[in-house]
Amino acid sequence: MFQKLGQKFRYFMYGRYGSDKLGQFLLIVGVVLCLLSSFSKLYFLGLLAYVPLIYAIFRMYSRNIAKRQRENQKFLQVIHRFRDREHSYFACPRCRQKVRVPKGKGQIIIRCPSCGERFSKKT
Repeated sequence: MFQKLGQKFRYFMYGRYGSDKLGQFLLIVGVVLCLLSSFSKLYFLGLLAYVPLIYAIFRMYSRNIAKRQRENQKFLQVIHRFRDREHSYFACPRCRQKVRVPKGKGQIIIRCPSCGERFSKKT
């Protein structure tokens, strides 16, 4: 019985995106908001908790795999920036390319690798 159910679920999930880091993060945020709303008098948090939960489920069952992968990649880039304590990130004033430079170097002149524009920033 369970093998047949597992086979049907695998067939249903074929061609769908499934789970990734962004989906896991959304599920955790939704559960934390549910717990906060149950332990406090802030009942609107319970309603707000449905937003990340529904979006996580939507992402798992989505057939637009390329779009979900781009969303996950953007999420991972943002998370990496929060964890990266050794570098600062600046946008080139000409082409808006993100440039990573080491922190703690004082006033430096940065050359954009994309367009060659030079600009000065304090790290």
